[in-house]
Amino acid sequence: MSAGTDVFFERVLLPHRSLKPRGFHILMLLLGVVSLAVGIGFVAIGAWPVCGFFGLDVALIYLAFRLSYRSARQREILRLADDAFTVERVDIYGERRVWQFQPFWLRVILLERPDESNRLLLASHGQSLPIADFLGAPMRRELAEILRSVLSRWRAALNPANNAG
Repeated sequence: MSAGTDVFFERVLLPHRSLKPRGFHILMLLLGVVSLAVGIGFVAIGAWPVCGFFGLDVALIYLAFRLSYRSARQREILRLADDAFTVERVDIYGERRVWQFQPFWLRVILLERPDESNRLLLASHGQSLPIADFLGAPMRRELAEILRSVLSRWRAALNPANNAG
């Protein structure tokens, strides 16, 4: 972004992860200790093959959490600056894609579904871009209202009748 750019609105959207990395390490430590203790108990009664399954369970839980944390690296940056609305999407591998819209023609569409889910789209000139897919339905509703409000205020600020005093 250039130094002379006036940012009217900017929002960074990130997927929510309720378990922080420290909590993850504590959880894995506890699972490992419990699996080891129960595994020793099974070895003591002669059922030694069960120990491998306890280790496999811990490894699969670890893998599932690591994949979840990797998907948390994605983000979307919504920015309304000067006369452009920009959506910058960073995927889990760090690759960036940027879409730019003229905000005067931009529409915010919230598609509600019967199962309480929804989809948020930005549309302009026959093209649409889904955004915030990783957010929950209530957060997408709130974001849609915020975006509509911001675009409305931006358009009102451009109206010469509003600026005459």
